[in-house]
Amino acid sequence: MNTIYILWLRELKRYTRSRSQIIASLGQPLLYLVALGFGLGPVFKRAGAGNYLQFVAPGVIGMSVLFSSIFSGLGLLWDRQFGFLKETLVAPVSRIQIMIGRTLGGSTVAVMQGLLVTVICLLAGFRPAHLAMVPLALVFMVMIALLFAALGMAIGSGLEDMQGFQLIMNFLVMPIFFLSGALFPLNGLPVILGYVTKADPLSYGIDGMRNVLLGHSAFDPRLDFAVLAVLACVLLVFGAHRFNKIEI
Repeated sequence: MNTIYILWLRELKRYTRSRSQIIASLGQPLLYLVALGFGLGPVFKRAGAGNYLQFVAPGVIGMSVLFSSIFSGLGLLWDRQFGFLKETLVAPVSRIQIMIGRTLGGSTVAVMQGLLVTVICLLAGFRPAHLAMVPLALVFMVMIALLFAALGMAIGSGLEDMQGFQLIMNFLVMPIFFLSGALFPLNGLPVILGYVTKADPLSYGIDGMRNVLLGHSAFDPRLDFAVLAVLACVLLVFGAHRFNKIEI
C-alpha cells in the first residue's frame, strides 16, 4: 500500500509543480468550448435543438479527462528513457502495486483536469439542470479516468519509444473522442455510425455525464455506469498483465 501511495503522490506532484503544463492542457478544451460552443450555437439553435454550449460542455469535460488519463501512459515511456522505471521495477515490491499506483495517479490528475475544465465551462455560461446531481458527474469522470488511464498504461507497457506511442494515440484517441457523441447527438444517427458510437466506451461516459448534468441521454444511465465499470475492470487487469511483462 505504501508503494501505491508513493507513486500516486508522485504523479500528483509532477502535475501540480508544472504551471505551464496545467495552462497548456486547458488550451484545447477551451478552444473546443469557445469555437464550437459559441460558433455553432446559432446553427444548433436554429435547428431547434436548444443551446449548443449546454450540449457540448459535458463532451468537452469528457475530452479533457480522456486526453489527460490516456496520455498518463506517456509518463511510463519518459521513466523508461531516463532510468526511473528500471529503478522502480528492481525494487522489492509487486509490479501490480506499481501499476495500480501509477494508474491511480494518472486518473486522479485527469479528474483534477476535468474539474478545472468544468469551472471554465461554468464561467462560459454552462448551467447544470440540477446542482444536486453534480457529484454524480464526478463519479462518471472518475470512471472515465480509470478506464483510459489503465488503457494508456497497457499501451505504454508494450512500447519502447515515444514516437510509437504518439502514432497509436493519434489513431486511437481522436476517433474515440469524435465518435463518442461529445460534439453531436447520438440519436438519429445512420445505422453503421450508430453501431460504431455504441462500441466507443467514451460514449457511455459522456452520455452519463450529460444525463446527470442536463437530464437527457441516449442510453439508460444504469447501462452507462455498468459499461464503464466492466471495461475499467477489464482494462485494469489487461494493463496489469502487460505491465508485468515489461523487461528490465
